Amino acid sequence: MAIADHKSSSSSSDGKVWGFFKRPFKPSGNAAAATTSSSSSMSHGHPHPNGDGSAPQASSSVSSVARSLLPTRRRLKLDPCNKLYFPCEPGKQVRSAIRIKNTSKSHVAFKFQTTAPKSCFMRPPGAILSPGESIIATVFKFVEVPENNEKLVDQKSRVKFKIMSLKVKGPMDYVPELFDEQKEQVAIEQILRVVFLDPERSTPAMEKLKRQLADADAAVEARKKPPEDTGPKIIGEGLVIDEWKERRERYLARQQVEGLESA
Repeated sequence: MAIADHKSSSSSSDGKVWGFFKRPFKPSGNAAAATTSSSSSMSHGHPHPNGDGSAPQASSSVSSVARSLLPTRRRLKLDPCNKLYFPCEPGKQVRSAIRIKNTSKSHVAFKFQTTAPKSCFMRPPGAILSPGESIIATVFKFVEVPENNEKLVDQKSRVKFKIMSLKVKGPMDYVPELFDEQKEQVAIEQILRVVFLDPERSTPAMEKLKRQLADADAAVEARKKPPEDTGPKIIGEGLVIDEWKERRERYLARQQVEGLESA
């Protein structure tokens, strides 16, 4: 009978877990006396756990539940924060853009996943950001032609995107295997859902998407340019002349001209 009563009480408390943390637990009867005795012994610096170790286990389980209910600390800031906007052009491959910023004090790797890998991909699919660094990633998606000429703008897409983060020790090359090697440290930053926009209609979301795509294209072009050469100048076949030597030669030539004029 005692086991049956325990099951019924636990089943009746389903869906009221949050209430357990809102109101303090008030023991009664022998439980209250045991609690008082335990707290009294703890105040004198002599804890007396149960012989079978049930009390420490209960305390550990409660603390683990409390930690699991705490919100995950975000390492990244996303813009847009929870949606990906795509122009609605059935039968075409369209683009969206999202800005990802590292708001933590350490280097963070991020990774992109989708429920539709055959029709969606992201560039870059992942990267490592230093503290305060941001990047604009471009998401490509093929828009399926809807059946019965339905309007995709008015429908909710089933495709979802997930951004995950991982704290790393410092600057390094990004490889997807980082997330497999440290699964326990991976955090899910956000689940993004797809929202289709009418490309013929000017809305704040559509205008913002156009600006972000332009910024993403500019960043891609900037990465394609070769780095500026700040080294010494090379003239002829391997002849290296630095700025100091060049200035000295001009000075000597000027002195020679002045000497000829005075003579």
